[in-house]
Amino acid sequence: MSTPSSVADAGEHALIALIRERVPAAPSWLHLGIGDDAAVIEPARNRLDVVSTDALVEGVHFERDLMAPADVGYRALAVNLSDLAAMGATPRAALLSLALPANLPLVEFEQLVDGLLAGARTFGVALAGGNITRSPGPLVIDLTVLGSVRRRRVLTRSGARPGDQIWVSGLIGAAAAGLQALKGGSRPSGLDACIRAFLRPEPRLRLGQLLGRNRAASACVDLSDGLADGLRQLAAASGVGVVIEAEALPIPPEAGTLVHAGGTLVDRALCGGDDYELLFTVPARRRARFEAVRRLVHGLRVTRIGSITSGGSLVLRDQESERPIPAGYAHFR
Repeated sequence: MSTPSSVADAGEHALIALIRERVPAAPSWLHLGIGDDAAVIEPARNRLDVVSTDALVEGVHFERDLMAPADVGYRALAVNLSDLAAMGATPRAALLSLALPANLPLVEFEQLVDGLLAGARTFGVALAGGNITRSPGPLVIDLTVLGSVRRRRVLTRSGARPGDQIWVSGLIGAAAAGLQALKGGSRPSGLDACIRAFLRPEPRLRLGQLLGRNRAASACVDLSDGLADGLRQLAAASGVGVVIEAEALPIPPEAGTLVHAGGTLVDRALCGGDDYELLFTVPARRRARFEAVRRLVHGLRVTRIGSITSGGSLVLRDQESERPIPAGYAHFR
């Protein structure tokens, strides 16, 4: 019998077996995992469950000709875990649903799974089950992630109040610069960090957990669709306005590759998306708690970029003028 070369040649049961043999031993709280009709998970004691789901569609969220399959798998898990980070949750388990083109090479399937499981090991996530089906079109990777958080330690988008400081983790615009470099077919000198920021984003789980545990932040959101979109989401949920200082934005110098006739560096960084950083607000009365958090995440850059205001205006201010914050990324535009 010849060795199967595509997922169609291998068949659904063989693909599931390939996943099962790669998954490490289940933690004690995962009573039933891969192999039954559903997973059976023991709730974390005295904690709330936090559940999120996200789908990555080929041609919309990633391009197979720009990324190694292992990067696609790793990234799919990381971007889902970023939602848990924004809620202050500790990740526990994931369910993986794959819609596969019949002609997907079997070796690419294996590498994708290996990349996802590498992320699971890094972030302490148990793969508890999922589903495999055939796609008549693009490759679709759909993940549901489960985490836990103590009651009254949950972070939400809706707690910001006028006078709160606005902070952001990491760098803004790096991933967008990295994607542009990949689309250009080259890797310009100095853009390696930006390319890695796109291919292998790091969910800010520890920061989110500490902000929630110490009750240091009043509101928090992850930046999946860019800083401009995150600001709008947080402001709308909290019923407030924002003023952002353009010169304070932590844009890496390498992101200057984003500049073209269509907009400024600041605008492109605000709207670029794929940052997967945390945007959060800190009230004056909690700044001592926040400073304690900063000491505990000393290897991670966090930057104050503005303030919460009353009303609903979203303002970008530089030395010379004020203007509305750009609209940001939208899936159906």
